[in-house]
Formats: sequence, C-alpha cells, structure tokens
Amino acid sequence: MCRIYGHLGGNLAHHHLRAVSALQRHGGPDARFSAAGDDWALGNNRLAIIDLDGGEQPFKLGRDIQVVFNGELYNHKELRQRLHALGYVFHDHCDGNVLPALYHHYGLDFVEHLDGMYAVAIIDLRAEPKLVLATDEAGMKPLYYHWDRRHRQLYFSSELPALLSVPGPSWEESIGGLDAYLTTKTPFGEQTMFDQVQVLPRAATAVYTRDGGLKIDRRAKRDFPVVPTDLETAGQRAQYTLRTETHRLALADVPISTITSGGLDSSLVTALLAEKVPHVHAFNIAYTGDWPFDEKRYAREVARLSGARYHQIEADPAEFPKLMDEVVWHLGQPNADPITLSTYLLFQGVSEAGFKVTLSGDAADEIFGGYGRIKKALTDGDGWDRNYVDALAAIPSATRNALYTEDYRDYLRDNGSEFDRIVGQLRAGSSDRLAAITEFEVDQRLPAYHLRRVDHLSMAHSVEVRLPFCQTSVTDLARSLPTDLRVRGDEVKRTLYAAARGLVPDSVLNRPKQPFTLPITAMLADGQPLLGYARDMLASGHDGRLDPQAVEGLIKTQAANPNDESALAIWSLLIHRIWTRQITCQGERRAA
Repeated sequence: MCRIYGHLGGNLAHHHLRAVSALQRHGGPDARFSAAGDDWALGNNRLAIIDLDGGEQPFKLGRDIQVVFNGELYNHKELRQRLHALGYVFHDHCDGNVLPALYHHYGLDFVEHLDGMYAVAIIDLRAEPKLVLATDEAGMKPLYYHWDRRHRQLYFSSELPALLSVPGPSWEESIGGLDAYLTTKTPFGEQTMFDQVQVLPRAATAVYTRDGGLKIDRRAKRDFPVVPTDLETAGQRAQYTLRTETHRLALADVPISTITSGGLDSSLVTALLAEKVPHVHAFNIAYTGDWPFDEKRYAREVARLSGARYHQIEADPAEFPKLMDEVVWHLGQPNADPITLSTYLLFQGVSEAGFKVTLSGDAADEIFGGYGRIKKALTDGDGWDRNYVDALAAIPSATRNALYTEDYRDYLRDNGSEFDRIVGQLRAGSSDRLAAITEFEVDQRLPAYHLRRVDHLSMAHSVEVRLPFCQTSVTDLARSLPTDLRVRGDEVKRTLYAAARGLVPDSVLNRPKQPFTLPITAMLADGQPLLGYARDMLASGHDGRLDPQAVEGLIKTQAANPNDESALAIWSLLIHRIWTRQITCQGERRAA
C-alpha cells in the first residue's frame, strides 16, 4: 500500500516533487522513492505490508518501463510464477514487482490479470513517452489528475491536496460543485469539487501522450444473468465465496485486524476472518456519554462469539469541532456523512494499537440490496427515481432549492442540476429496476461516497483497509441473484442474512438496521457545542449561492425543534464552509 504521484509533460522542480511526497507521507511513512526524466516523474510513499525489506519503487523493467503502484495484489504469487516461466526475473517478493513484466507481456490488457485493489501508473519510454493509469474494478484506490491541454501536461496523485500543490491546477471550486455536493453528499462520477481536477473512474485505463492527449477507456461492463436458486442455496454460496475471499485477504507480513461495528456486514467479515486469524483483534467505536445508535454491545457479542480480541475506541463529542478541520483536509473535498469523524478516530485507534491492516464490511449494502431507499424504490410508483435520488441527498430538493439564491437557481436551470442528471441516468438504465439501481450504486456512489472516504481517512493514519465485499467474485455473485433473494417486502440483504446464520449472533441478525454514523441530531441540539460552532461558522462566508437568511432560519429551526433533516442540512453546510475556508487560504498562499 502506498501513495503515488507523478506527471508526463512539463518539468516539475525537485522541491515540487518533495512537496507532493510530504503531503502524502501519512499514507506511506515507511519509505520514499522517486524517479524522473526530462519531462516525466514518478514517485511513491510506501506503507510496507508485503516483503517489508523489498518494495522499492518505481518497479522497473530495463530503463524504459517504470511503475508506481498503490494497493494490494492478492494473486501476485501466481502471477510471478507465470511470468518467471516466461523468462522474467524478479528481485524481491513485493506484490507490485510483477507489474512491469505483466505490462510488458500483455500491454494494456495487463489489468485483466490483476486481482486486488489498485491504482497503477506506468511510464513507457519505448517510443513516444506514454503514461498509463489504471484503477481496480471497484474503485477502491482513488487517482486524481489534472490535464493541462494547452501546455500538454498531465499530473496525477493519490490525494487532492498533494495534486493541488503543484503549479498548474487551480484551487478554485466548480460553480456547480455546491449543488452536486448537497444533492449526493459528495461529487459522483469523474467530477470533483475543483474545476480543473478529475478522478479516474473505477475499472478504467487511461493512456496519455503529449501528441495524442488523454484517452480513457472503461473496461467492458460484465453481464450478470440471473441465476435461479433458493434462499438456502444462495446463502451457502454467499458464505463460501465470502469465506474464500476473506481468507485470501488475510495475506500480509504484518498483523491483521478487523472493524466490527455491530452490524451484519462487519460482523460476518469478523467471524470469517477469525477462522483464518485466531484471536484476531476487532475494533469498534462509540461515543462518551449516552447517545442514540450505540452498537458496542452487539460488537462485543460478535467478538466474543468469534474469539476475537475486542478493542473499544471512545470518542468525545465535545472535541469534534476541533477535529473537523483535520478530517475535511484529509478528504480533500466535502463528504457530508457525519460518519467521517467516527471513521477518522476509528482508524486512529487501529493505528495506535499497532495495526497497519484491517478488514471492513463496506459495499455489502450496495451489492446485496441493504438500503431502505432501495427497498422503497422497488415498490414506489412512477416517481420512484426522483424519490430515490432525493433519499441520497444531504439536503432534500425542496429545502435545498429554498437555501439557494435566485441567481444560483437560474444557473442550475440553465446548466442542469445534479438531481436531473442522476434521474436521467437511472431512467436510461436497465428496465430491471434493481439492476439499474445497483449499477448506479456500484458505479457512481460506492467509489465516490464510501471507498474514497475509507481510503483517505484510513491512510491518514497509515492503515490499509481491505474489502471482501468489493472482491469481484462476491460482487458477481450478489448481482446474479434474483431480486427477491436480495430484497423482498421489508426484508433486505436476504441472501447475506442467510449466509450469516450460525456465524453471527442472533441478536445481530434480529436487530433493526440502523446507520453506523454520528448521532448529529442530538449533538446539534440547542446548548450543544457543535450547534454553537456551526452557527458561528455559517454566519459568514456566503458566496452568492446560498441565501444567508435561509441558512439562519435553518439553524433556528434546529435549535427550536431538533430533527434529522435540519441537522444533516446544517452539518453539510458546515462541512462545506470549513472546506471553502481551507481552499481559500491555499489559493491566497499560492497567489502570494
């Protein structure tokens, strides 16, 4: 696991490369490597997980093929054996060292042979210098880039602040970014909050040359023909597939831990990992005081049943205002889910306990049909798609539009809103409603909203997160299930519940689903420090897109009658305000 960066075209000074590396050192504190030519550079900050004494990057094949890599390749041993038989020589056992030979032998099809999570960058100097970038099937490892067409330069990095530190890309926010953020809690697809920075989509290979420009190819979407089966058989298949992948993901030369929230998904991963790693350490986060959504008793029971060693991390809500600036900075752009603070503190606790690797249950809801909005969309009438998109929002459409100024509403009418874009995409999707929703969840929401958040906040503490539910075999199995084996009536994730029986405590299986999040409605009640902080922060800094009086009215409503909708709206605006203050400061520093 690493942080990577580089460019083709231009000539970054040595101090610029060092600055990019320094801004990502938290994600790779064990070593720093780089290489550069006349108009290119590659660099990496290493978090040593496999072959602790090897792993020097860029990995090279002669002088003409050089590779930097962020992630883990779970099939690297098989690939090394195959390539060795073809005559290639390897000087260490690090997983990424197979990449130059794999690219040399298979060309751009090298990604078809990779099993794991990855962001790869290759400089190929054999003819016209070429930069190749590639991301994994799920989008677990983000890769941001800035393409300067006029000067024929492309820069990339694992994190936004690092990329924006080089000359060229602007810290200026996209005008439509606020609407995209408030509509979906963070920008989806290839867009970011910055006008001049994009993110490479999942399952993508990009090729850049100075003369040919940038060409991005998405790997062909796989078909998921429905496989008729019964619930018991589906549960057995899901359990077997998850067990196989969870055990494979236990490969490391450092100790492995697990996240146990007390919900179904992480509990099942913990139980399966404990079969492979006896007395595995399991981590849970809770909050000091008496708050809603406390899951620690369930997490303790999961750990006890599976034989895991339980660690309880407790966060003090009184400290949250001091923490928010740091969390927003590591994310690089706003994410309105209050879970960001919990996630940051959880991985801090994992790191402080001495672990570099942990497994989590993320992505189960997207592929097995676990969200209430999915269940509702399957029974809604003609307006299901609009209701579904509104359920994604940080602020529902009616409230959102009331918060915008008339000028900003005019802009969105002229240029298109994020709401209308997503509704149009859903309507253009499969006639099978669950298939269309799942495609959107997996392709758009999961990488942007979940996986980048997990990546940035774990690597902020030098922790690698592995995700069994993102493994291709698990995703393919889930998406081949008939609708009623995923969602039926009020039942969600039916196959996953069947898979967990006998492995997970009945108390977890039978409890109502609840969000793993920060209880912000209670924390933003009148008299709580968080509401006072939000009131102070939102009293200034409006840029013509938000109506100050409408924002003030929202805060008054929450103080008089705390409720989930206004609490999340205030939280979302607060996160955006913190972020805009950060980018304004950075822009001013650059101008100076």
